[in-house]
Amino acid sequence: MPDTAPAPEPTATDPLLPERLARAITLGGPIPVAQFMAAANAHYYGTRDPLGVAGDFITAPEISQVFGELIGLWLADLWDRAGRPKAHYVELGPGRGTLAKDALRAMAKAGLGPDVHFVETSSALRTAQAKAVPNAIWHENVTTLPDDAPLLIVANEFFDALPVYQLVRRAGAWHERLVACQDTIFLPIAGKPVPDEIVPAALRDAPAGSIIESSPASVAIVRALAKRLAAQGGAALIVDYGYEGPALGETLQAIKAHGFANPFDAPGDQDLTAHVDFATLAGMAEMSGAQVYGPVAQGDFLGLLGIAERTTALARAHPDRGPDLAEAHRRLTHPTEMGALFKALALLGTGWPQPAALG
Repeated sequence: MPDTAPAPEPTATDPLLPERLARAITLGGPIPVAQFMAAANAHYYGTRDPLGVAGDFITAPEISQVFGELIGLWLADLWDRAGRPKAHYVELGPGRGTLAKDALRAMAKAGLGPDVHFVETSSALRTAQAKAVPNAIWHENVTTLPDDAPLLIVANEFFDALPVYQLVRRAGAWHERLVACQDTIFLPIAGKPVPDEIVPAALRDAPAGSIIESSPASVAIVRALAKRLAAQGGAALIVDYGYEGPALGETLQAIKAHGFANPFDAPGDQDLTAHVDFATLAGMAEMSGAQVYGPVAQGDFLGLLGIAERTTALARAHPDRGPDLAEAHRRLTHPTEMGALFKALALLGTGWPQPAALG
């Protein structure tokens, strides 16, 4: 059931995750990379606010208010052209609530004032979200989202943190990649061979050492959202870094103090992510009944929504912020920053109009 207040803070007496993982692996044997990643991120996000200069990374809403404002206006435009129905705003993994706060402010100016629903399991982040958006309703997962009206869904840098399974090519066969340990030193190893049939045909004869990633958790959530949109109406905007797969290559990475780290070091003390396979998500959403638009590069998406014009207007109103606003615009849109690697994908409900900037 949805929650109406932030969950309680984790206690300081929780056992250390590396010790628990090491004990589990010692007793039960190596575990899949996905299981390792899921456990590490559950502990990581559940015990801290990782955002900001003092944290481990900064997301687009924290870089510039314009990002959230433009997403709010994008949703409001769709809602307006769909006939202004009653609707719910939903955000998956809403960070500190910054994007929602900026988006809701922009929506309000367009006459849209939806109820707010956050899908968030981290008690630490729920506390920050409650300060930014006091009237929010929290959910543990998407199954308890309301079903009485269209949903306006945003998922910014949400899917990259979901666990990925890995397969590795060894001596003419594909093997599931597992995580073993010695004391609390964790390292990836090749497990038992897997049937060739589970590997995309074009990739089956890849060279030894090749890695393939998949994210069943991401697929399950996208299918659930697409079915909701097909039945209830609405839209979902997914913004994340990724590629159009399936493809060879390992993208699992760890971020600590704004730099890259070994993803198998210090589980639970650094952010583990993997690039999002947009082609797979788009295909699964379409199979589940949603209209699909994109993906397009974030720089192009924001450019068509008017980020340059909005940045200029803000700089004119606040001349002292001009250099910072210009730098934020560059970071969000330049191809060597977030403009090309990050992409936007839209899912639309039956009968809903074509979205702006993604046609």
